[in-house]
Amino acid sequence: MAVFKEQTNLLRISWIFLLITGIGILIFGILVSVYPQTAGSYDLGLVRALGIATTGMGLFGTMITLLSYRRKERWAWFILWYYPIFWTLHLVGGLPPENDHIHQVVFIVISLLGLIIPFRQFFPRKPLPWN
Repeated sequence: MAVFKEQTNLLRISWIFLLITGIGILIFGILVSVYPQTAGSYDLGLVRALGIATTGMGLFGTMITLLSYRRKERWAWFILWYYPIFWTLHLVGGLPPENDHIHQVVFIVISLLGLIIPFRQFFPRKPLPWN
């Protein structure tokens, strides 16, 4: 737990942004699993299966954020780039819910901020040999 006490405010803000994104995906997956008709008039069994897969993705992303990302493990930083990709594909592909795109834009922005803001903490500059 001492590792978490060393966090800067920027890192704290960034993992909170990513946590919000992960929880958003988790809630989206649960809602689609329980109420597949909210996604539209598609094959409800297929939609429910996609909801369950999305729930797993949200759960894994949330755990990666809470454990490895907060410890500044680089692999977690790379893996969490899936968030902005996921939401961008949802937006560009017109995936459900089709009428409301504002949440997709919000999740794209906060996940990008969560990954870009602490870049130097994950990839610090190497000192020059003459310094």
